Amino acid sequence: MKSSPVSAETRSPVDLLGLNRPALEAYFARLGEKPFRARQLLKWVHGRGVLDFQSMTDLGKSLRARLEREAVLAPPRLVRAQESRDGTRKWLMELADGNRIETVFIPEERRGTLCVSSQVGCALNCAFCATARQGFSRSLSAAEIVGQVWQAHRLLPEGKITNVVLMGMGEPLLNFDAVVVATDLMMDDLAYGLARRRVTVSTAGLVPAIEKLAQVSDVSLAVSLHATTDRLRDELVPINRKYPLAQLLEACRRFIHSPRQQGRKITWEYVMLDGVNDSIADARRLVKLLSRIPSKINLIPFNPFPGAPYRRSDAAAIARFQRVLQDAGYLTTVRRTRGDDIDAACGQLVGRVRARSRPRPRVPMEAAG
Repeated sequence: MKSSPVSAETRSPVDLLGLNRPALEAYFARLGEKPFRARQLLKWVHGRGVLDFQSMTDLGKSLRARLEREAVLAPPRLVRAQESRDGTRKWLMELADGNRIETVFIPEERRGTLCVSSQVGCALNCAFCATARQGFSRSLSAAEIVGQVWQAHRLLPEGKITNVVLMGMGEPLLNFDAVVVATDLMMDDLAYGLARRRVTVSTAGLVPAIEKLAQVSDVSLAVSLHATTDRLRDELVPINRKYPLAQLLEACRRFIHSPRQQGRKITWEYVMLDGVNDSIADARRLVKLLSRIPSKINLIPFNPFPGAPYRRSDAAAIARFQRVLQDAGYLTTVRRTRGDDIDAACGQLVGRVRARSRPRPRVPMEAAG
């Protein structure tokens, strides 16, 4: 017995918020429309912040009616907004399934950085991160990732967001396909128009996915390093047991020397833990590890959270560590702690994770090439 075809009315609506330009062109082609419809929709949704199909007046009436029947534009719902004494803003956003994620905006004199989540919780269980304590539920869709940018653009004055970093909740490269699509939209001139140097994907070190990213995306790369020996990194960043330092560093060398990355540097994130990884010997090992890799180093004073087993390195220890790296010729900055009074600082994002699980971290086959 043949099954009857699924009608447009019974199919799940397509969330057009998470389709990049090629995917939108393919979608409109299936509707019998010309490719320029994709450009029109990108301008309305991402450029002007319009979600109502009937307000998109350069689309024909019949097309608008069909989109209302068969498609949606559904960014995460804003639940709570907080503003720090230093101007940092944190937004709690709820997804359709009740999970909640956090997004942070950090204003500076010459730039405004939006820190975006890519998963609900995180499965990698890094020892110094509050997000890991929440467990893991699922990866976000491309619409849920770029929807955070859409909401932030609506809430902030035009031009405020100059940079986007995927350093919020989750490991972006464990959500490879959705992250690539979402960052494509961030860099599309018809959407958010961010320069490729200003969109950064952070990873704890998923080697196959780093290699794949170099082939398909123009984003910049940040690597959460945090240790200069495998023994310590196994403790701080457990994914190191699968992809130890030698493999990670070689993948990063290949990444930064790939055609898409010419003239750029990898950013190394290094959280400063008192008496753990902040010695002069650690700094000297870091210098050796990063040889032959165009690099800049971001030292991050540890941001405590309830039950944390570590303390922040004192200012003198951080300064000594920085001096060794600078003397070796590395651009090295100390991240100013921002938004800690509203738990918006690095490593403090928690959101709300439903259906917690702790699946073994796995790189999807498509990310492994």
